[in-house]
Amino acid sequence: MAIRNIVKKGDDVLRKICRTQLNFDDKLAMILDDMKDTMYEADGVGLAAPQVGILRRFCIIDVGDGLIELVNPVIMEQSGSQIGQEGCLSVPNEYADVQRPMYVKVRAQDRNGNNFVVEGEGLKARALCHEIDHLDGILYIDKVKR
Repeated sequence: MAIRNIVKKGDDVLRKICRTQLNFDDKLAMILDDMKDTMYEADGVGLAAPQVGILRRFCIIDVGDGLIELVNPVIMEQSGSQIGQEGCLSVPNEYADVQRPMYVKVRAQDRNGNNFVVEGEGLKARALCHEIDHLDGILYIDKVKR
């Protein structure tokens, strides 16, 4: 696998809406593997395709209970509220409080195109929302609580 360059704040790619991922092939698997290596190398808990310069709807998260790969994720349910500090590998050395749902339920596909549902509370809900926002060109700094 390879470590990819992480796109930083100011690059237009981070502000674009990503296209649906249609192909579930070796290329997608390679990119997901590279993203995993890149995220772990950077000591992150999530990474979205646009953060490595790819305008497709997929991301990964690992909040300490194992890697989750989400292709074409959609938030189906959300409830509650939490405010907590967030950072981002594309916005290095900056942190701020952001309001997110306490709970989310997300429908997605795996690297083989199989549908699944993942639920998250607390940090996992925060990470899911943060990475899915990237797929719509939204950065956490757009949601900072002043």
